[in-house]
Amino acid sequence: MKIGFIGLGLMGRGMATNLRKAGHELTVHDLRREAAAPLLELGAGWAETPKALANSSEVVFTSLPKPADVDAVAGGETGLGAGFAEGAAWFDLSTNSVDAVRGLHARLAAQGAHFLDSPVSGGPAGAASGKLAIWVGGDRAVFDRFKPVLDAMADQARYVGEIGAGSIAKLVHNLAGAAMTQVLGECMTIGVKAGLEPLQLYEAIRAGAIGRARAFDGIHRRWLAEKLDPPNFELQLLHKDVKLAVELARQVGVPARLSQLSLEELTEAMNRGWARRDAQSVLMLQQERAGLPSFRLTLEDIEAVMKRS
Repeated sequence: MKIGFIGLGLMGRGMATNLRKAGHELTVHDLRREAAAPLLELGAGWAETPKALANSSEVVFTSLPKPADVDAVAGGETGLGAGFAEGAAWFDLSTNSVDAVRGLHARLAAQGAHFLDSPVSGGPAGAASGKLAIWVGGDRAVFDRFKPVLDAMADQARYVGEIGAGSIAKLVHNLAGAAMTQVLGECMTIGVKAGLEPLQLYEAIRAGAIGRARAFDGIHRRWLAEKLDPPNFELQLLHKDVKLAVELARQVGVPARLSQLSLEELTEAMNRGWARRDAQSVLMLQQERAGLPSFRLTLEDIEAVMKRS
């Protein structure tokens, strides 16, 4: 298949290389031609402009740092938008804004082409090895048509919904990762300041429930399934533990803003009379604030997702 690829940085280089290794006819473009050297050595062609690349491709992939970079590649007399033939497809692998991808989708649809937001997760190592997730939003039929091409770059390429859905999934994923990382950093500083050696503390946490399980998997059997009674671990016990931990942070002089917020949430849940419910009942507070009804996911649905992951 004739494929165009723009953006040959740490992520793009690995993905483009895997496309070439899979035997696809590849044309590449980057702001710096030297970034394309390894691909050119593998037999890829070079396009002087995004327009020229689009002219010679059935499908185009972009992997760029910021929304402004994607807009710059799309517009103008030499941009992708000026080169697409009717029926062509553009998968943007960048992490972009939801408004931006919906706008690009509308612009390309007006000229008979397809735009799909397709952000990735897995880092440079995953891009190089093919151990990568790609979350695609847009036309399902277009996704299905190019799924074999996506599979050359990723072992977890999946359709997640209409245009913008891929970006929503990626942004929420990264937000969760950032928040969890900061909480872990805060908790590690409390433990070390209280007297543990960093390695001892790391090993202790890793041996416990948090370290043994994927953190995200912990919410599906209780909160997402609305099975908070009978409890697996009572809210009042978690409240007690977090209160003691925050007191410890105060005693050793460690700022614990995120931990304090967690305690405040647990205290509000306790004030609701949920002390004997499962500890994950605290998550209902945010669900309520967001104005969301019950998710009511079944265990069977969740386990089916886990088997596919």
